[in-house]
Amino acid sequence: MTAVLALWIAQGLAWAAPPAGSKPAKQTSKQTFTKTSAKKAKPKPKALHKVVARSARTQPPLRMAPVYEDNGAEPLLKSSAAFVLDPVDGRTLYAKNITSVQPIASITKLMTAMVVLDAKLDLLEPVAVTEDDVDSLKHTRSRLQVGTVLTRDDLLRLALMASENRAAAALGRAYPGGIAAFVQAMNYKAVELGMQRTRFVDSSGLSSENVSTAEDLAKMVTAAYRYPTIQQYTTQTEHAVALNSGRVLGYHNTNGLVRDVHWEIDVSKTGYISEAGRCIVMQARIAAKPIVIVLLDSWGRYTRIADANRVKKWLETQLARQPGTAG
Repeated sequence: MTAVLALWIAQGLAWAAPPAGSKPAKQTSKQTFTKTSAKKAKPKPKALHKVVARSARTQPPLRMAPVYEDNGAEPLLKSSAAFVLDPVDGRTLYAKNITSVQPIASITKLMTAMVVLDAKLDLLEPVAVTEDDVDSLKHTRSRLQVGTVLTRDDLLRLALMASENRAAAALGRAYPGGIAAFVQAMNYKAVELGMQRTRFVDSSGLSSENVSTAEDLAKMVTAAYRYPTIQQYTTQTEHAVALNSGRVLGYHNTNGLVRDVHWEIDVSKTGYISEAGRCIVMQARIAAKPIVIVLLDSWGRYTRIADANRVKKWLETQLARQPGTAG
């Protein structure tokens, strides 16, 4: 037995030994795992960051207390923030990044209109466009030349319907106490409406420092609906104004959906600056129900309109599945 055991051991040593002239195998034992190799083995922070960021971008939109049973897929909206609300009972139908604070561009003009109307200023009072109303920030164009005189009512209509920036600037400047007092009134109104993440710095929305959230803007749209003048002016398809020079200027609504026979819109406002992307807010009737829609930072020229149509189609489908609903 001793001889056999010795033979086995000799054979095992022969098998384990490397062939003559060959290079020794690379050691993988713990003894060769130095601090240098340990550092190299760690994942790079940059790569890890990319994985986390990619994961965050692929998360599904936040969904809160759906009022309708969802037997189908939710609409795939391209807007970076979206909020769909039933203003009657306050229930959320769809939500995506609704607390994200971002520039709101000319959506600001809804607050401008409410402040003007709350002050009960004379809408027939003539207001002149001055150099102070010229956009020196974005250098946007306007057909309202310096020296143009229009009634406050016409300025309000052009600001809401055609998103006329000089008209909105003139409304703020002509407020008692000037633009500073006007902006202060805008921010007070925001607090009154419970818009906790909203801030205004001008009456036109040209500054990217006019910021809010989709959640806050839904509150603003709901409040704007209570003003018949805002309902009328934001949904009017076109309007013409006669200048003091005798020239007549025609304007069209910046929201093409007000001309779409398939839509019943009660309040509407569009907005765009580069920092905000293309935005739209509305209160519309979908399957005979009032619905508030807020779409912010749409990346394409027509994406906000396409997203609004996706929401409408989705809600009509959901309502059709509910017994006893209008539609």
